[in-house]
Amino acid sequence: MTNNRYKKSKEFLDRACKVLASGVSSEFRKYNNPHALFYDHAEGSKIVDVDGNEYIDFTLSQGPLILGHSNESVLNAVDQYSRKGQLFAGQHIKEIELAEKLNKIIPSAELMRFCLDGSEAVQTAFRVARSKTKKNLFLRFEGHYHGWLDNVAYGISVPLGEDLGERNNPKIFPWCNGLSKESKSEFVIIPWNDEKLLEETIEKYKDELAAVITEPIMCNNGCIVPKKGFLEKMRILTEKNNIALIFDEVITGFRIGLSGAQGYFNIKPDLSIFAKAMGSGYPISAIVGKKEWMEEISSGRVIHAGTMNSSNPTIAASLATINALENDKNVYQRLFELGNELKDGLKNLAKKHNQNLYVQGPGPMLSTIFTDLEEVTDFRGVIKSDKTKLNKFISLMHDNGIRIIGRGLWYISATTSKDDIKTALKIADKVLTEI
Repeated sequence: MTNNRYKKSKEFLDRACKVLASGVSSEFRKYNNPHALFYDHAEGSKIVDVDGNEYIDFTLSQGPLILGHSNESVLNAVDQYSRKGQLFAGQHIKEIELAEKLNKIIPSAELMRFCLDGSEAVQTAFRVARSKTKKNLFLRFEGHYHGWLDNVAYGISVPLGEDLGERNNPKIFPWCNGLSKESKSEFVIIPWNDEKLLEETIEKYKDELAAVITEPIMCNNGCIVPKKGFLEKMRILTEKNNIALIFDEVITGFRIGLSGAQGYFNIKPDLSIFAKAMGSGYPISAIVGKKEWMEEISSGRVIHAGTMNSSNPTIAASLATINALENDKNVYQRLFELGNELKDGLKNLAKKHNQNLYVQGPGPMLSTIFTDLEEVTDFRGVIKSDKTKLNKFISLMHDNGIRIIGRGLWYISATTSKDDIKTALKIADKVLTEI
């Protein structure tokens, strides 16, 4: 039955399905409430759909909009620099300025290359690691998302009725059909946050492992912070065994601090991937790393290319975004304070309504799931949660003007206000009563 609240969106979706596969250009956009929606405009912490419904937006376009929607400084920078040219197939001054800035604020960014998105930057990092170490395998963790390409698209979902098997010998499921079967042989996968198993696995495969890749905070599933000592142990083991440590900072980069998770945890990886908040919604990413590793690209031993890399608009957007974050001296304090206020409020509401709503995350991003587990520390805990109940919660929140990512992930922006948090908690109170 069509919900009249979304009547125009449904009409546009029907039209779109005639020319776009399933009516969208990215799979995740299909799973809105009650179907893929069309939006008309957005500013600050608010977004408005084509039916005129306004939402406090905690999705922030899956994370990139650290400064909120339609930030004036970013839009002006893009407009002004684009008028000098869109794409030169050559170098330009702001590309150097952006690289110099990243070199200054990110601990591991001695050298870098700019790309278009996280997925291709991750694959570039693998290529670098393999070239330098002369080894082929990489180690990754269940539930960690490193893009949608084949060799990282196993182990991020579990079919209904299946489980992940033994911790030291996990079952590995493809995300979808069409993945290369050979790509499954490129990696070893284990549960996250298990220091003993990490050590055992690296010892077993140390002569074959070129890299270990991790989200330093498991943002995509459960927003789980690492256990004390886990990342430190990972750094020690990789350094000891000539294995590249790769931090996927697509989400954590510029979100929990200018220096990313590596600055937050004071751990220096060999290579890192930055994207999302780096460009305020414009398509840009970076692979950054220590000179000794990035020399594989500098020397030409590893080819990194891309026609659209470092276009004028994307570089201008990124430079303006980082400048804005640098100039707002209290921005990260606000992100943490507001996120923790939301987190604590949701926890209190869960107790009030006797609901098994589980909330965790560092603050600038946080996760809500429904589970009876006392603690969720890895993907195996996340998949035991009640997805039906979560879907109902998110749908009802959405119908009441609060937009959250479908897997229960919330983002805070520089434009999120205390009133936004109060409104979100007021609506959550109502929704938990209905549930």
